[in-house]
Amino acid sequence: MTDTAVLIGRNSELTQLERLLDESRTGVPLLVLVEGASGTGKSSLVSHFVERHGDLIVHEASGAHWEADHRWSVLEQLLGESVVADDPVEAAHGFLGRVGDATMIVVDDAHYADIESLQALSSSIRRANGRSLLMIWILPDVLPDDVAQATADLLSNCHRTDTVHVGPLTPPDITQLALHRIGVDLSAWTARRLQEHTLGNPRSILQLLDEIPRNEWHRWQARFPAPRQHSGRVSRILDRCSPNTRALVEAVAVLGTAAVQSSTESLALVAELAELTDTTQALDEAHHLGLLTMREQRGVVSLSFPDPMTRAAVADEIGPARWHSLHARAASLVDDEGARLFHLVSATPTGNEELATRLDAYARRCAADGAWSLAAEALITASRISLDRDLRTLRMIRGVDALTGAADLPQAQTFVPEIESVPSGPMRNAVLGYLAIQKGRAAEAHHLLTEAWSMIDDPSSRPELAATISQRLVLHSLARLRGDDLVLWADRASDALPDTAPPVVESQAIRGLGLAMTGRVDDATESYSALSESIRLGAQSQRIRMAEGWLALTLDRPDLARTELEAAEPTTFRGGSLRISLWAQAWLARTQFALGAWSDALRTVDRAAAQLDATQLDLLGPLVHWTGAQINALRGNWDAARQHTHRARAGNNDYPLMLVPACLCLAQCAEVVSDYASVLRYLQPIVAMRDRGAIDEPGHWPWPDLYGNALVITGRVNEADEFLLPHEELAAERGHRSAKARLGYVRGRILGARGDIDAARDVFENSLAEIDTLPLPYDRARVNFAYGQTLRRAGRRRDADAVIRTARELYSSLGAVTYVERCDRELKAGGLRTGEETEVPRADLSTLTPQERAVANLVASGRTNKEVAGELFLSVKTVQYHLTRVYSKFGIRSRSELAAKFRQQDRG
Repeated sequence: MTDTAVLIGRNSELTQLERLLDESRTGVPLLVLVEGASGTGKSSLVSHFVERHGDLIVHEASGAHWEADHRWSVLEQLLGESVVADDPVEAAHGFLGRVGDATMIVVDDAHYADIESLQALSSSIRRANGRSLLMIWILPDVLPDDVAQATADLLSNCHRTDTVHVGPLTPPDITQLALHRIGVDLSAWTARRLQEHTLGNPRSILQLLDEIPRNEWHRWQARFPAPRQHSGRVSRILDRCSPNTRALVEAVAVLGTAAVQSSTESLALVAELAELTDTTQALDEAHHLGLLTMREQRGVVSLSFPDPMTRAAVADEIGPARWHSLHARAASLVDDEGARLFHLVSATPTGNEELATRLDAYARRCAADGAWSLAAEALITASRISLDRDLRTLRMIRGVDALTGAADLPQAQTFVPEIESVPSGPMRNAVLGYLAIQKGRAAEAHHLLTEAWSMIDDPSSRPELAATISQRLVLHSLARLRGDDLVLWADRASDALPDTAPPVVESQAIRGLGLAMTGRVDDATESYSALSESIRLGAQSQRIRMAEGWLALTLDRPDLARTELEAAEPTTFRGGSLRISLWAQAWLARTQFALGAWSDALRTVDRAAAQLDATQLDLLGPLVHWTGAQINALRGNWDAARQHTHRARAGNNDYPLMLVPACLCLAQCAEVVSDYASVLRYLQPIVAMRDRGAIDEPGHWPWPDLYGNALVITGRVNEADEFLLPHEELAAERGHRSAKARLGYVRGRILGARGDIDAARDVFENSLAEIDTLPLPYDRARVNFAYGQTLRRAGRRRDADAVIRTARELYSSLGAVTYVERCDRELKAGGLRTGEETEVPRADLSTLTPQERAVANLVASGRTNKEVAGELFLSVKTVQYHLTRVYSKFGIRSRSELAAKFRQQDRG
């Protein structure tokens, strides 16, 4: 039986093979190429697939490079006898005559098969029409040029070829594989690093899982070794190299181990380190042996290894003395300060407090620039070579703090047990609290951060620590949507340190949002204008542009918001600002939604979601996936909408920044299907929140109109009136145009429900006027849709049709097919023909009124009376009245009979 480890991460490949087999069983012969790099488990995957189908006749063969020139070698294996044929076509006829129906042919290492056999097999596929024949060739995804050309020529004459690509394993796959193989639950950071080191190759991963002791997997490791098999192969190659080639390769390996170096090294620097004046022959030999690859860009030649494992294997071949001397020399050659320091660390076999101090100072400069990832690497390295125990602990804690700032939460999590073993203290608690915020653990963060602040008797005596804790409490207040607290802690950070200090810059960047949350919009705008130009340079500007973009979105300036947020999305430093980038992407997606650029918004969501998975920054999950769920629901892509909804979930104990978008996500999806009772239920946690400042502030969270609208449609008109009044007053006080428009359409529904249609029209028209010059197509569509429904219910069908047509055009331009269909139903209910009436034949249509026809359509599709009422903006009693009349006209007595009649008429 196949080891189940080979199936981990292979569900999609197996599903694809099953689909192709099902198709071949219908009499469509298929040739399938199973491709992938060496070690990806292609052969094991196909073997498992074969074992699952014992009902098939299976013929298997494999190519061998020494038999590639032996005619019919593969075909002889398949038939179990010699082949006598003059050409491939004759061999194909003989082959088909020998194999039965329901047959699977598997050729492993097909790139080593003789060309005549492959031609005969290809001809067999071309002549097997009507037979159940599935042929699988297993081969690498990269072939030598001559083999690749021959294969391409062969396949070009096949009527059809399908490809199943067996790719690398993902970090979650690796976590599952490690648990299955050695019973170790790898941290997300370790799984990610193992994936990067092995390029996700299953064979290499399994070898390392077997070779590295189990107790080492939960410890921090500077780098992974190469698997022994790979190391042995590299060692044998190095032994054959000339001294100059070996020196060149070793120099590339040494330069690549510095933490701030890229995966490629310039040829000039490598030659200088290797002490070679002419690298031509050495480079040619290294390239020929597969040790190095070369790339030239703008006249600069750079060198790299084909994979990280080869780099590790070469590094392990270098003896300790030469290793130290090469790094010492490299430190004198490189220009980058960080690279120089890390080379000195590698050149120093023991602890070194002077070097640790230099790394500490370098980390502070990186942090000042917002390059948190570099700061983290420097601090963690400094902690490892610190001689003083207290300094070693402090630097490790600060390193984890920097990792959290860089959004590298998986790596930060690996140090948590070490930090928790340290006695409670303000810095320790501040770091753990900071990590808890990013993970979305509100209560834990609150306890740790408030305790950390209480441990400082005199903030002026420890200003850096006081500012750091204050900045963490700024972020905590932001996640709690507490504007007043946010401003308080931002000011405390500013009181402790100069304006250019990193904790102060981050606090001031967020402070304006706290002001806006409490209605002080002018102060918020002025606070950003007052920030010094020096802070707006470098990586720190990203924080400010993100916050200004967020603020612009809340102030009905989505075009400006898009500009600022797009500028804040890219990461200038190596992961240093990924955390800020994710905030920017979350709000950029909302901005693109507001502007009607929904496809752009979905692409932004997809990018951010992938980064959230990698960083495990759970705090922003609901905010990102809210947009994905809403757009997909409006476009009728329900599988995708449900996936985003699932990933956006949050509970009452989570941060309000998580709970509010999670509730909106569910409520907006429910509204799309006219489930207004669920809209009210999903929004109830927001209604019940005690701290309401930022929740109710106009422009921040679009929930009041959603809730008020659901109250009206479920018949709770007086309750809707009472709920709406304070929100209308606040929107008017703030002069917030889109908020007034959104609340206005609810007020129009209330007036319409009370029979005052003239007042309702005035409100709807005023709402449309409020947003007439704003680039908000979705809001404009919602107002028109509610307006049209209200007019139709009041019997103003001609006017209603015109307004609903406008809503339909807007929804159609957005791709909101669910609301386009609702508009069509409204138009039909009003008696307007849309040219798409296929539900019932014309003879039966003539017996139903437009309203009866609309009700009948929805009931026949499976909707309840309550759902139909919500969809058509009618009372349940009215729906029941129309349904009774439909039953009478059709001579039926039940909903099932109505559905059956519609199905019968559709077939007719």
